[in-house]
Amino acid sequence: MADSRDTSKSSVRTYVPTYQKEEWQSHADDLGMSQSEFLRTMVQAGRRGFQGDREEPGSPDADPGGNALETRLLELLSTDTYTWDELLEAVSDDIESRLDETLEELQAENRVRYSGRHGGYTIVGDDGE
Repeated sequence: MADSRDTSKSSVRTYVPTYQKEEWQSHADDLGMSQSEFLRTMVQAGRRGFQGDREEPGSPDADPGGNALETRLLELLSTDTYTWDELLEAVSDDIESRLDETLEELQAENRVRYSGRHGGYTIVGDDGE
């Protein structure tokens, strides 16, 4: 049944006090997560708490324990033997995809844009525009 679910991404916006956002961002940074990933993971964990042991659909890359790399490596190595370079390529592809998706989301939300003048991505409004 999970295969029939729509896995496309959409934006969700919420408004919280500044101190709360700063706390969440700090916690996300401590866990090595983006703020979006942190909130998605925490909401799913909270929903499980309200619904007992019922399994909830989660983000395919969500890892509440914070060790997605270990999980990914064990998945890879359970099917074959890999060299260091092959493992590096396999896990790097994942981060490249996540970076691309996150940048697309931030640009769609008009929070980040590509600035040729600055030679890369920048927060919208940081240069007075």
